Amino acid sequence: MILDACGTATGMGFVAVARVTDNRWITCASRDRVNFGLTPGDELDVASTICSEVRACRSSITISDVDDSEIYRDHPTPRQYGFKSYISVPIIKSDDSIWGTLCAIDPNPREIGSHAEQLFTIFARLIARELDRQDELTKGREELAEGRATLQTERDTARLREEFIAIVGHDLRNPIAAVTSGLRMIEKPDISPDRRAMLVFEMQRALTRASQIITNLMDFARGRLGAGIDVNAPASIDLVPVFRDVIGEIEQIAGQPVLSSIDLPRALVADPQRLAQLLSNLLGNAVAHGAPNQPISVDIAERNGELVASVTNQGTPIPPEMHPSLFHPFSRNESNQKGLQGLGLGLYIASQIALAHGGRLDVSSSAEAGTTFTLHMPAKPA
Repeated sequence: MILDACGTATGMGFVAVARVTDNRWITCASRDRVNFGLTPGDELDVASTICSEVRACRSSITISDVDDSEIYRDHPTPRQYGFKSYISVPIIKSDDSIWGTLCAIDPNPREIGSHAEQLFTIFARLIARELDRQDELTKGREELAEGRATLQTERDTARLREEFIAIVGHDLRNPIAAVTSGLRMIEKPDISPDRRAMLVFEMQRALTRASQIITNLMDFARGRLGAGIDVNAPASIDLVPVFRDVIGEIEQIAGQPVLSSIDLPRALVADPQRLAQLLSNLLGNAVAHGAPNQPISVDIAERNGELVASVTNQGTPIPPEMHPSLFHPFSRNESNQKGLQGLGLGLYIASQIALAHGGRLDVSSSAEAGTTFTLHMPAKPA
């Protein structure tokens, strides 16, 4: 499943976990969609691989297009194995030794963005953790307290691994399948212009959804691996156009009206991209779980030294007993069938962004007033 996730994220046909030493390159697991021909147990001459360079420099190497790379344009390895795109990330164990690499190649150029490289890095860390766990199990436990702590760490690692697989299997494949189907239909010669335009619009929505999933996924991973949500707020900024852009984008994508009121008379110190992400997640949640025939309300203002931003939707209220878990990762409102569309990272990421700004997210829900998620954070002027 990890190999499937890496292949889906990059579009590359061959993905593998390789044991790499000074004198050996051994396939441990592989996903081969381009008939590269390597199966578990097969070996390559380590000197003929770029993985040996990854092992030497202890950092990842990515090549979107060999022909455009000054370093690898004339490198013998791409010519020998016939690939145009390449990514390899070292698998570094807790004792700082390099065990091997998580790598992928494809005969065609593939754009390898920062999200894909981060995804490979996270999975390489998970593999390293699993290798560490196996080593520890063979050595035994000298102290009961140490054993309990290690067991808890491994439980967290196993849960994190399953959560990653769940995201890729459930959420990410749906928009990719929608784009693939749309492209197949557009290629038909008898398609009408109106139908073509509608398909393009639906594919744009699917790609936007996929991008949001990947962004939330990487933020979730950073939070769970200890890095937390990063905030870049070096100076004050006018947040009004930032919020208006998000609202306009959601209206266009969802096709649902958003009634907005924004009263921010002065610039504030905050991370505009993160607050835009927070509002987008709250609006996306309102679209997914609210009544489709009712408008969504957004109220943003500075009150009593705080930036207060609320998003309200109508529909089935959330039971009070579910409120405490709404901001946990992968929490879903099972009373709402539309909640089955996602695994519930949006509200978790939004709450973490609020926390990173010194604020919090609250929720209230009733049949009369609707469901409202409200951000409270310090309104810091320049």
